Formats: sequence, structure tokens, C-alpha cells
Amino acid sequence: MSYYVGIDIGGTFTDAVLLDDRGVARLLKTPTTLDEPARGVNNALALAEQELGLDEGSLLKQVDYFGLGTTVATNALIERKGVKTGIITTKGFRDTILIQRGMGHWAGKEPHEVAHFSRRTHPTPIVPRDLITEVVERVDYMGAVITPLDEDSVRQAVQALLDRGVKSIAVCLLWSFREPKHEDRVAEIVREMAPDVYLSVSSDLAPVLGEYERTATTAMNAYLGPHVQRYMTNLDSSLRERGMTGTLRILDSGGGVIPPDRCGETPVSMLTSGPTGGVLASAKLAEQLGTPNVLTTDMGGTSFDVGVIIDYEPVVSPRQAVNGYHILKPAVQVTAIGAGGGSIAQVVDGQLLVGPESAGSVPGPACYVRGGIRPTVTDADVVLGIIDPEYFLGGTFPLDKEAARTAIHDYVAAPLGLSVEDAAAGIKQIADQRMVDLLDTLSVGKGHDPRDFVVFAYGGAGGTHCHSYDAELGVQAVIVPATATVHSAFGAVMSDLHVASELSDSMHSASWEGAADILDPARINANLERLAEQATAQLLDSGAREDRIFVQRFAEVKFRMQAKSLSVPIPDGELDRDSIAELLESFLELFVAAYGTEAVFLGAGVEIPSLRVQARGELDKPAIKRVVGGGSARTDRPVRSRQIYLGRDLGWTDVDVVRGEQLSEGDVVLGPAVIEHPGTTILVGVGQTARIDHLENTIITTSRNGARA
Repeated sequence: MSYYVGIDIGGTFTDAVLLDDRGVARLLKTPTTLDEPARGVNNALALAEQELGLDEGSLLKQVDYFGLGTTVATNALIERKGVKTGIITTKGFRDTILIQRGMGHWAGKEPHEVAHFSRRTHPTPIVPRDLITEVVERVDYMGAVITPLDEDSVRQAVQALLDRGVKSIAVCLLWSFREPKHEDRVAEIVREMAPDVYLSVSSDLAPVLGEYERTATTAMNAYLGPHVQRYMTNLDSSLRERGMTGTLRILDSGGGVIPPDRCGETPVSMLTSGPTGGVLASAKLAEQLGTPNVLTTDMGGTSFDVGVIIDYEPVVSPRQAVNGYHILKPAVQVTAIGAGGGSIAQVVDGQLLVGPESAGSVPGPACYVRGGIRPTVTDADVVLGIIDPEYFLGGTFPLDKEAARTAIHDYVAAPLGLSVEDAAAGIKQIADQRMVDLLDTLSVGKGHDPRDFVVFAYGGAGGTHCHSYDAELGVQAVIVPATATVHSAFGAVMSDLHVASELSDSMHSASWEGAADILDPARINANLERLAEQATAQLLDSGAREDRIFVQRFAEVKFRMQAKSLSVPIPDGELDRDSIAELLESFLELFVAAYGTEAVFLGAGVEIPSLRVQARGELDKPAIKRVVGGGSARTDRPVRSRQIYLGRDLGWTDVDVVRGEQLSEGDVVLGPAVIEHPGTTILVGVGQTARIDHLENTIITTSRNGARA
């Protein structure tokens, strides 16, 4: 028997999917070991061996493919565990990364953080000013050399950084993406003088317009590179030593998997590796269900992550803001807020707040009895009767309901003069509303009609809270995938190889009228061909088959004198004058949908600052035919109805409780009701109906909207 493994290491749980060559997928979940994430992976593998009745340590020898979603790069950045890094830049531009174009105090922050202007701060510099050195050289915006490179200044700069103990160097010269020869020579000198120092060069990594963003991307890559490289080397070696002969692939941010050696070369490409997996898994499920437009929601223990799928394709942003820095690497667009099961509830100045601070898995919610004493969303779900404390994780992780009641009483109910039940209901309502608000922002706020969408709800806590999305947004349906509890891990095992390439060769027209006659299609065609060749070569080098490679092309387009561009798809084939006109019309449609007709600025003309390709190499995997909930779920406790507190209006209400493994295609559950799976609990709300489809997904609709999926 051959196996395909997908693992996602989250902030609270480590999720795993074990797929065999017959198409049977087993879902496994174990607490994350924050002090040593690899131990959590080993625990998940050991759990899989127990499920299958295999000898300890034997599973890896039968694994053909191992896909991993990891937060190693993100955690290293947040915890400032990167190496001491220096920057070499053009004389006069030393402070580029420190100024951050004035954006560092709000980039990547949640709305409530941006609103408090006095609390905004720039991120702690990943490279302090004394480790930024300047060299004499200058290339202009057309790529012409204005001042030749002074190699003596380069050697002085390199030696100064080495004397200060740097372990990594980022090279980012002005306009190097137009003419890289100065950067190439600086890189040669660095390698001559310090062959053991990690080197990141902007013209190789991000040959794109934007001196700050390019510098930040290159510096971030250098800062994280040695740490990620070491992690990947150790992980690969550990798996090999334990007998794995199959392929290891890592989820990247842009929409697929990459080899571990590429992770070490471009660690900035995996800063949002974990959340990406769920969106990619959702895209594959959307194709199977015939639901082209999807809002993906991942509610775990720490955060609530939302992605968007349009016409079966995940929305990919060519830029990302991470920890206050702008990174020039494409990423599946995932917006996160601190609203997970572990989000802490507290009363501040008489106001109940939920999140963004999380209890994580250690010490965890009060009901975990791991040292946590502050109330969380999970504690509220237990007190309300939604989660059965004796059947959490299939009964393998029993919870303490009284500890949850005590925490909510002491920290919320007593300060607000409420009953424990009403306080718990308030915690849940605030968490639910924060999530609905984010979904509204990413649908209506982006020019989309929610009635054109379904919502996929996954993550361990997703099914428990998704009932509110349908009622509030009016979407077609809410779908809890059969793989919901480990959906991101499912993405890790089912995703294909992925490469993205981008270059800046700016061209513009001073007027909108006649722009199609001014913009040069031959120049665009040549650049797109070059990018496609680069991406294809990387995929082939990573093991893709030439007949299974698919390339998508995009142009970044904007009105001149405006800062932000929109990513516009380019159809296959050679571009001509008519194709350019169609491209501009597509841009205008996207612009109006995003910003409204009042923001259209035709008088400014139009600019195409850069071009991008995304290439996918399809990998052979078994199609999933059956899903088995793992975790050694208890079967000795009979299924029964129980009381759930549904707020002051309905109070404690008897609801049916159904075990998920007892449901099959076509079964219907009328709300209010609870469907219990070993890894998640699904709450079907008042006036809602849950139906089981042919893939074992749970489809929830609200009777008032007559929706279907």
C-alpha cells in the first residue's frame, strides 16, 4: 500500500490527511507542540499508524508523497529568529527600508488597529541602520549606467558588514531590475569575500518596480533564508533517516507546492504557507461541486482566515503585507483576524471584547485544563452546550465544563452583571459578528454580490460558528467539507507544483483614448514568453511533466499618477492591438467593481508597470473516494439529544444530536441541531436545513432564502 500525507502545523493543532492509493482519506488531529513542531508531526504520524494498525515507525517507508504547510517562516519573522542581516544599497538610499514609504505603521494591521492612530508603530527593523551600507553606483530608470560601480566601495561595504558579524547579506541597488550588471558584480564580490554568508539579490528575487518593496523583499529573504534553509534540510534529513523514500513538497503562498530547496532559496514565498492550503483544497472541491464562486473560511484555534475563489480560481494578490513589511511575492489572498476558538474574551472599560489575543494550545482555553484560566470562544461553546466536553476530538481530549463556566463567570459574567449563559452567548455573538463583518468586507466591499457565492466553512471551529454566515449574508449555502477539520492539510496533499515569475518593463500612454495603439504588443509578448520559459524551466526542474504544465498570464495595470495597480488576466496567444484594447477594457471593469465609477481617472492615461506569470505543474494523486474521520473516536456513548442555550429569546432548547459517521448521501437534518464529528461540531441553526451530499459534505441552507447548492 502506498500513502500520500498532507500535514498542516497550526497555532493550536497539527492536522493530517492520510490518503491511500485506493482513494481512502483518513483525517487526523493532534495538539501542536509549539516548543518543537516536528514532534507534533511525529505525533500525527504515530496516530495514523495506530489507526491503520501499522508497526511504530513503519508508515514513512510507505509514503510516496509528503506535503507540508508550515508557519516556520512566519514564526521566525514574528519571533525575530532570523539571522543578523546586512544590506548593500546605492549611495543615498540607505533609509529606504526604514522609511517604508510611510506605510509601515498600518501595513497588514486589522481595521481596529489602524483606527487607533496614536497606537500605531512601525515594525521593529529587521535590519538596523548600522547594518545598511552604501556603494557608489547609479543606473537610471531606462537602465543606462550613470555612475560606474566603484568596486573598492563594495569591498569596504562587505568588510564592514562582516566585521559587524552578519550571517546574511541582501543586495538591492536602485533600478537594478532594468540593468542588473552592478548587482551581479556586487554578488560576485560578496561570494569571493564571504562564501559562507547567505546571499539574496534583488534582481534575481524580485526584478520589479518599487525600491522600498524590492528592498524589503530582498532583506526579508536574507533575514529568513538561513533559518528556513536549516529547517528544511533537517526536516528532509529526518524523514529520510526514518525511511521515507517518497517526495517532500512544501506549500508556498502563491498557490501550490515547491521543493524544500526552493524554500531555502526564497523563504519569502512561504510566509502564508499554512492558510493557503485550505483555499487550494477549496478550489478543488468547488470544481467537484460546480460552485464557481466561494468565500473560504478557516476558523481554527488562533485565527479566522478568509479567502475568495472566483470562477473556480483562488484570488491571488501580487503583493502581500506581512508583519508591517510589503513583500513582492504573489500570495493566495487570505485575510485573517484574531477570532479563533482560542480567542480570549475580556471586559475592558465595561465593554466585552473577543480576540485578537489567543490562548493557543498551551495554556489553551480554560476547559483544556492546561493552565489556561481566561475564557475563550471554545469555553463559551462548551458552556452553551454546543460542544460536548466528553466528545471533543472524538472523546480523546475530554474538556472540563466547570472550568469553562468558572472562567466565564470570573472574567465576563460577574464584571458585566450577567448570567454565565448570557455571557457565553455574548462571547459567541461577538465572535460570529466579527467573522460576518470580514466576509461582508471581502464580498460586498470588493464589489461582489454575496448571493452569487457559497461559503466553505472548515477548521476545527468552523462548523460550530458557520450557521450565522448564511443568515447574515444571504449566500446561496454554507458548506462544511467532509475534510473540514483538516482542510488545510488536505490542500497540502492535493496541491500541484507552483511557480510565479514577474518583471517590470513599464510602458504607458498619456491618454486613455488611443492607448491600445501606443502600448507595444510585441514588447509585451516577448516579456511574457521570457517569464513563461523561466517558470516552465523551474517546474521541469522540480519534477513536473511538460504535458502537465499550465501557465496563466497577468498584467499589472493602473491609471497613471495612481499608486495601486490591478492584476488583469491575459488570455493565451499572441497579443495584438485588439488584444491590448480588450486588456484595458478588462482593467476598467475590474477598477469600477473595486472602486466605483467615481474613482475612474481616464484623463490620467494608463500604465502597465509589470507582467507576471503563474505556472502550475499537475501531480498525479489518487482521487478521494471515501473520507474516514480519525482520532479513535469513542463509540461507547449513545447518541442523544441535549439542551443548547440559544440566547435569551429561546433559552435552553432541546436539539437533536447526530453523529456524522451515521449520516450518508441524501440524509437531512433539520435545525436547530448538532452534528458531531470526531474533529469538529456542526451547529445547524434555527430555520436551517443540513443535507449530506455525494462527497459527504454537509450543505446548510436557510429556509427563508430558498437557496440551493
